[in-house]
Amino acid sequence: MENFAADRRIFADLLSFKPNRHTLGGASYLIVATPDNGLRGNWLIDCPAFVEENCTLIEGVGGIGAIFLTHRGAMGQVEEFCRHFRAAVRIHEQEAYLVKAREVEVRAFDGDCELDAGLSALWTPGHSPGSSCLLWQAHGGVLFSGRHLLPTSDGGAMPVRVGRTFHWPRQLASVERLGAYSYRHICPGAATGLLRSRRTIVVEP
Repeated sequence: MENFAADRRIFADLLSFKPNRHTLGGASYLIVATPDNGLRGNWLIDCPAFVEENCTLIEGVGGIGAIFLTHRGAMGQVEEFCRHFRAAVRIHEQEAYLVKAREVEVRAFDGDCELDAGLSALWTPGHSPGSSCLLWQAHGGVLFSGRHLLPTSDGGAMPVRVGRTFHWPRQLASVERLGAYSYRHICPGAATGLLRSRRTIVVEP
């Protein structure tokens, strides 16, 4: 864990990676399993660049047990990560077909479900058909939003309609549904430069 630069560490058991050009500047994160959080293995949320630096750092904290993909645009070099770390992919069933390598284990879900201790997938369609958030109950609640919610310059979060948006009204409905859940932090899947010195988007009570 100490091998990660200080600006990559969000919490003692949560790390971030530099934006990945293979996913149009997408952000990615690694939850590290510890006795305190009770996870069965490490979780990679979306894919950083598959380069030696990142692989060495991941190996230094125990590898990857599973990869959670928030949407189809966050795959990047997911097949290379799966082969190297022998990790399974968790992705919504509407986009699972896009992981094409036969040797990669894909475990699709069709709606909200629990994946690990205190870790739940929330299906939030709109940005893409299978767009999903990952909710982690640690640290007051951490929502990994992918491109479903992105940071604003004033420290907030909002949905953003882009040319690739699948269904805007459905995305807005998914955002409204997230109001039923409790979380203190949002880790967005892009535009992390807007966070500046902040590690996450902090949700005020």
